[in-house]
Amino acid sequence: MNRDSTQASPAKLNPWRILAAAAILSVGIGILAFAMTSSTAAQKDFISYWAAGHQLIHHGNPYDGSAILALERSAGFTDSRPFFMRNPPSAFFLALPLGLLSAKSGVVLWSLALIVAMMTSIRLLSIMHGRPPGRLHLVGYLFPPTLACLLAGQIGIFILLGVVLFLYLQRTRPYLAGAALLLCALKPHLFLPFGVVLLAWVLMSKSYKVLIGAFAALAASIALSFFLDPAGWSHYTAMARAANLENEMIPTVSLIFRLAVHRNWLWLQFVPAFLACRWALRYYWNNREQWSWTDHGLLLLLVSVLVAPYAWFTDETVLLPAILAGLYRASRRSLLVFSLIAGIALVEVLFGLKINSGFYLWTAPAWLVWYLYSRPVITKEVATKGATIPMENA
Repeated sequence: MNRDSTQASPAKLNPWRILAAAAILSVGIGILAFAMTSSTAAQKDFISYWAAGHQLIHHGNPYDGSAILALERSAGFTDSRPFFMRNPPSAFFLALPLGLLSAKSGVVLWSLALIVAMMTSIRLLSIMHGRPPGRLHLVGYLFPPTLACLLAGQIGIFILLGVVLFLYLQRTRPYLAGAALLLCALKPHLFLPFGVVLLAWVLMSKSYKVLIGAFAALAASIALSFFLDPAGWSHYTAMARAANLENEMIPTVSLIFRLAVHRNWLWLQFVPAFLACRWALRYYWNNREQWSWTDHGLLLLLVSVLVAPYAWFTDETVLLPAILAGLYRASRRSLLVFSLIAGIALVEVLFGLKINSGFYLWTAPAWLVWYLYSRPVITKEVATKGATIPMENA
């Protein structure tokens, strides 16, 4: 038997608020269009998707280094090495529309899509928690990984939207919830323990509609990739091998583990994820009778990102559901602790630390420790009011 938090019924739309939001969005588009230049766009992660999109439009190889570099340099890219889209061919659907646009127009559309995805995610999370009073949901707009993602033009916000849509729809619209997981498949390595438990949950609870929705969306995406580039998967494999990832500085726990044991054994980076998957299955089994994706699933999300074999600070954007859940129910003391953690991370972002800086190594463990620290306080406070919140049985 599954238990999940009750979703609030949608509130009536206020036409004045809609007009105000539309006006703000229009002004934002105008500012983006005026302030953004091709050279500015070329320095963002967006440029890798734009170049891949142009290759796909002409049925070219989106992982062809010389072609990608030529396109990127035409937009003002200054590096001597091509900036590849490192996502698998199942992400072609995301890059394809950019192939129809110039770099300037593309980055405006891309930035707007990121903003809309972020606003939608934060609003849905607020609805899921019954629209709590106050303005804590605004923290989502200043959550350091989310802000870094927006500034860099990274796809982490789209992946966040996939996570939120799954959490929001998995009880009422299981087919759509499964389809939303396609956005998570843009970076599947971020969700290994989460994905293992998801499959176990589908089988145990017979929630096959979620699985059908996920397979249908993924099949459509793969079919599109074969149409655009029949050799896309072999091209992707060749690019990944040539990228020399084993020598790249990736501020993750998994990389530190590999360096501490044996630098040349790349498979060691998957050991933390493997151990976490074993823990996750036990965690699910102990809580299967009252399993809740909007409660137990959030801890899985935090652990999954922590042990990911390959992840950047911007990828921690997907942790926003857990962060807001903790903030909505946290004590004053845990709010102060969160403010300290987020404040330090925000300073790092605003000072322009590069994404591969070792100074970002601490953030994923910090979000998890803060979440665990806040939960006993949450349970104690709610219990005094006569309500109960299930405790994790790790």
